[in-house]
Amino acid sequence: MNATAYQEVENNPRFKELVRKRGRFSWLLSAITLILYVGFIFLIAFNPSWLGTPISEGSYITRGIPIGVGLIVISFLLTGLYVIRANGEYDRLTAEILKEVQK
Repeated sequence: MNATAYQEVENNPRFKELVRKRGRFSWLLSAITLILYVGFIFLIAFNPSWLGTPISEGSYITRGIPIGVGLIVISFLLTGLYVIRANGEYDRLTAEILKEVQK
């Protein structure tokens, strides 16, 4: 692609829509992740005894372990959600924009 084609892509309203949608969605997922992790850190800082309490009588597993594992699992799920959307909607929009420019 030459410089003119790049300029056409940048000026395309669908490209601006793509950038806006992708940016908004990625910031949303980032904010969710940040809130969850900061909440976990605040829980560690302000109520560590609650996290250190065993799940059940005689158990060596404390509340903090499944919560920590849950945070990791949620991060993987949010990443997967972004990949699904990127491979579907965002790739489709990108292909449509490129077809318009190449005409």
